[in-house]
Amino acid sequence: MLSIRNPKDFFTGILLLVTAALFAYGLTELQIGTAYRMGPGYFPMVLTGLLIVFSVVLIINGFITDGEAIGEIPWRALIIITASIVLYGATLKGLGLVLALALTVLLSTFAAEKWDAKAAIGVTIVLVAASVAIFVQGLGLPLSLFGPWVGGY
Repeated sequence: MLSIRNPKDFFTGILLLVTAALFAYGLTELQIGTAYRMGPGYFPMVLTGLLIVFSVVLIINGFITDGEAIGEIPWRALIIITASIVLYGATLKGLGLVLALALTVLLSTFAAEKWDAKAAIGVTIVLVAASVAIFVQGLGLPLSLFGPWVGGY
């Protein structure tokens, strides 16, 4: 008889599999195409397939390896990380990439058990600078650095 020996891997696999199923359902509206003529749903379909494979590996691992029991859910960190993602989505157009990302990263640092102001500011500066360099300068994405709420365009 099968028994779950590694609940963390097993339930993580189930959660990722459900997420993959939702993405797969969303892909039904998009044209997939072929490897030679890719449609708008081709790359998301490939990523969804990889997520399904990864999920199945985790579920199987939950049955064959020993692991820890699931501990207490860190509600504070979960709420802070979720709020920071919502904050980014709500402020990107209005504040622009630099300020929206800086607020997001800074807020997410409060999810740590031991918060350090110097580390939080340092991580914020590095991630904002790297994002501007990669996405705006390197890839040329049309993201405004500063939005209309702060006098940008």
